[in-house]
Order: sequence, then structure tokens, then C-alpha cells
Amino acid sequence: MRTRLKAASFALVLVATISMGVRAADPASAAGEPSAATIDAIVNKLESSGALDAAIDRALTRQAQKQQQAAQEAQAQQNAQLQGHAKTARAVDAKRDHIRGNASADVSMIEYGDFECPFCKQFQDTPKTLLDRYQGKINWVYRNYPLPFHDPAARKEALAAECVGQLGGNDAYWKYADSLYASTKSNGAGLPDDKSIDKLAEAAGVKSASLTKCMTEDAAVKRVEQDLADGNSAGVNGTPTTVVRNNRTGASEAVVGAVPGDTLVPAIDRMLSAKP
Repeated sequence: MRTRLKAASFALVLVATISMGVRAADPASAAGEPSAATIDAIVNKLESSGALDAAIDRALTRQAQKQQQAAQEAQAQQNAQLQGHAKTARAVDAKRDHIRGNASADVSMIEYGDFECPFCKQFQDTPKTLLDRYQGKINWVYRNYPLPFHDPAARKEALAAECVGQLGGNDAYWKYADSLYASTKSNGAGLPDDKSIDKLAEAAGVKSASLTKCMTEDAAVKRVEQDLADGNSAGVNGTPTTVVRNNRTGASEAVVGAVPGDTLVPAIDRMLSAKP
């Protein structure tokens, strides 16, 4: 419908241009509008020759190209801003962060994720395959970035995961995180009754009563809020966003979306070879 409206607009402009041309070519008509019959005859001739359709198609193509170029320039500018912000991501701290793999690896994949995000769920296996591929040279760090339109489930699950990590340790945290992604219905719909946060915590070795108490305490809430603030500072505005960081030099690159592993590999390789 929009394309037809644009075509009609271009046709009207073309007819107006023809009218101006007729007046310029025929001084007798300059004092007034050219006759409808004259315009119709010219338009009919252009239509029958295909010139009118060709002119409209060229105009629509030029307009589409301009819009595409503008979108590409906007995307490039947004990506440049993101890369600039990525350098401000908080340094990885083995005492503070949830780290999977070699905690002292030179390079970290820092994922800002939302347990209710379907794209994060899709992405979940990708960092695992990359850990196997790089054999201790990189690790995977998970930080909470629950999106407001996935609340309250997203924030509740983030709090629960933090508490499982606090009460059960790093291995329990990752077991719980895996089970959350495996069980969630996503998009804020939360967990099924037979896979509640309490039941998943019990399976990870954390008692339900201890989990409930922890989730009401300030420490877990503060932890989630700190991750959100850190993500905002690093330019995150969607999940998953992965900041690939050289932990020796601080060099960083951000990659947005549930991308395949091969898309992350160039950034990882660049960070592995980053010089002080």
C-alpha cells in the first residue's frame, strides 16, 4: 500500500512537471493552465511507451537506496558508540563474577543476559562450544541484564540465580543458570510449575528455605542492580550482548545478538592478540 501511494505521488509530481513543460513550450498557454486534453495526451503517450512506469520505478529505487544508506549510516554510528562504551565494562573479578572455564584466562566473553530472553536461550550453547574450542585461553562471564518488559519473571530469576551462586558456589550457579534457560517458557512467561525456581534450586543443591530468605536480602538485589548499571555504562541496550575483553590490556569489543560462534571468533582472536 505504501509503495502504491509513493508511486501515485511521483506520478502527480511528474504530471505537474509536464504541465510546466507545456507552458514553457507553448507561450499561448503560459497565462493559464494547459488543457486537460493536452496533459492526458502526453501522459497517455508516456504510459504507452513505458516511460512513466520507468520514471516512477527509478524514483522509487533512488528513494529506497537513500533510506538504506541512511539506515546503514545510523547502524554504523550506533555500533561505533557501542564499541566506545564497551571499554568501560567492569573488569572481570574472580571473587565477584560468575566465571565458567579458566578463571585466569587472558580473554573473557562477558555476556549481559536475561533469563527470560528467547535469544539468550538460543545463544546459551554458543559460549560453551567456544570454551571447548579455545581450551583454557578464554572464559565465559555471565552478568544480569533483566529487561523490564520481561519482569517480574526476569528479575526474580536473576535474583534466584545470584542467591544460588551465593549459597552453593560457582558450580551451583552455572548448573542453575543452565536449568533456568532449559526450563523457561521465555518472553516473561516464566517457569512451569514443575520447574519452579525453588525446585531448580533444590536440584542445584540449595534448599528452598535458604533461597527464599536470600532473595529478600539487600545483597542479591544490589548485585543485580550493579550488573544492570554496569551494562548500561558499557552501552548495552539489548540481550544478549557479549563484550569480548582482554583482561591484561583492557581492550574490548562488543558483539550484539544471538550470533553463531563463528561470528564471535574474529573478536576473540583479536583480543587474544591485543598488545598492551
